[in-house]
Amino acid sequence: MKRKSMVKWHAKPKEDDYAAAQTYLSLVMDASLASRYAKKLSKESTVSFKAKDIFRASGLPLLGSGNFHVERDRQKIAAGKALSPLLLVRDDENRKVIIADGYHRLCAVYSYDEDALIPCRIV
Repeated sequence: MKRKSMVKWHAKPKEDDYAAAQTYLSLVMDASLASRYAKKLSKESTVSFKAKDIFRASGLPLLGSGNFHVERDRQKIAAGKALSPLLLVRDDENRKVIIADGYHRLCAVYSYDEDALIPCRIV
């Protein structure tokens, strides 16, 4: 049974989210390109997409509440604590979106409401 919840969001990502995004991106692309993407993300405006659409675009599986990080984010949602927006990179070559930072937050929000609008920065 899905529980609808008003998920709270920070107005912008935290500074360490960009570092986490850069670290992840450096695993799937050249480190200098990963660094450029992280800098571009920090300058982008925030836009929103539905949770289900981000999953479809990424091609990633949904992690359940058995995952420690997903459960921690679910607890934050239940407690009314704000989450940080997701950081996304378009992979035009593969027609996918890379979740550079926020995969666990996405899974937690989806478990409450797959139609929830999630604030993101995307390049």
